[in-house]
Amino acid sequence: MENNNGKKISHTIINVVGLKIIDLYIIKKFLGTFFYSILLILAIAVIFDISEKLDDFIETSTPIKEIIFDYYLNFIPYFAVLFSSLFTFISVIFFTSKMAYNTEIIAILSSGVSFRRMLLPYFISASVITIFAFVLSNFVIPNATKTKLEFEEKYIHKRPQTFSRKNIHKQVEPGVFIYLESYSTVSRTGYNFSIEKFEGGRLIAKTMADQITWDSTKNIWTMRRYYSRDLTGMTESIKEGNTKDTLLVLQPADFERRLNAVEAMSFTELNEFIEVSRMQGETNLTAYLIEKYKRTAFPFSTFILTLIGVAVSSKKVRGGIGSQLGTGLAVSFAYILFMQFSSQFAIGGRLPPLLAVWLPNLIFAVIATFLYRMVPR
Repeated sequence: MENNNGKKISHTIINVVGLKIIDLYIIKKFLGTFFYSILLILAIAVIFDISEKLDDFIETSTPIKEIIFDYYLNFIPYFAVLFSSLFTFISVIFFTSKMAYNTEIIAILSSGVSFRRMLLPYFISASVITIFAFVLSNFVIPNATKTKLEFEEKYIHKRPQTFSRKNIHKQVEPGVFIYLESYSTVSRTGYNFSIEKFEGGRLIAKTMADQITWDSTKNIWTMRRYYSRDLTGMTESIKEGNTKDTLLVLQPADFERRLNAVEAMSFTELNEFIEVSRMQGETNLTAYLIEKYKRTAFPFSTFILTLIGVAVSSKKVRGGIGSQLGTGLAVSFAYILFMQFSSQFAIGGRLPPLLAVWLPNLIFAVIATFLYRMVPR
C-alpha cells in the first residue's frame, strides 16, 4: 500500500513538472556520470598534490587536521569547478554514445519524441551543474581560497611572499593622486613619492618625499625628506622637512596584494574592489575584470558543451564509444585552451575583457548550432 502511494506521488510530481520516465532516466545517467567522474578526478588530483607537497608537510610538521580541513577541503571546490565543463562534456558523450550504441536513441525518436524534446532532460541536468558551478565560484570558493592561502603562507611558503613594484600611479580618493617610483614589500617603503590634490581641475596642493614608510606602531605613513606646496588662489606656501606623518587612504596590503587574492573575494567584494581599483588607476584592472567575467562565462559553457556532446554522440558510429570520447576530449581541451588564449589577448590589451572571456562561448555556440542542425532526425 505504501509502495503504491509512493508511486502515485512520484508519478504526480513527474506529471506536474512535465517530465517523462525517459527524462528522469537521462537526468539520472547525466548527473550520476558527471558527479562520479568529478569525484574520481578530484581523488586523483588530491593524491598528486599530496605527493608533491608531502616533503613540505613533513618539514613544517603540519598537523594532519589542518591539512585535511584547512587545505584539502578548500582545495576540492576550486578543482570541482575547474573540471566541471570538461567532465560535463565527457559525461554527455559517454552515456549518450552508449545509449546510441544500444539503439536507445533510435527507440526514443521512433516513439514520437522529437530530438529537440529529447534535449530537455539534458538541459535540466546542465542547469543543475551550471548553478552548482556558479554558486561555488562566487560564494563558496572565495571563502575556501582565503583559508587555503593562509595555510599556504603558514606551511608551504618558507618565506613571506615578497616583491617590489615600480611606477605606481593611484587615485586614492576623488581628486587625490599618488605616485611611487618603486615600493618594497620587505621594508614597506616607497621611494620618490608624490601626492597631488586637484580641485575643479586645478592643482591646489602637491607634496614630494624621497621615501614614505609604513609605521606599524601608529598605523600611519611617515614621509622622509619631504617638500610640499599649497596653492590658494595666487598665494603659494612652501614647507619642507626631514620627517612628517601623513594619513593616506591606503594600507600596505594595497601594494602587497597578490594577483590571486581576487580569487578569495566573493562576487560582491570583487565588484567593490574593481570599482576602487578603477578609481585608483590600478594597472591590473584587466586581470580583475577577467576573473569577474569568468565566474559567469565558465559555468554558462555547460549548456554549450552539453549541446555539442549530444550532437556528436547521439548517432551510432563505426568507431564506437572510443572515437566519440576522443572527439569529446579534443573539443573540451580546445575550449579550455581557447579560453586561456583569449584571456591573454585581453591582458595584452588586444581585446576588451568581456569579449575575451565570452568569445570562446560565442564561437562554440555557433559550432554547437551547426552540429545540432546536422544531426539526423
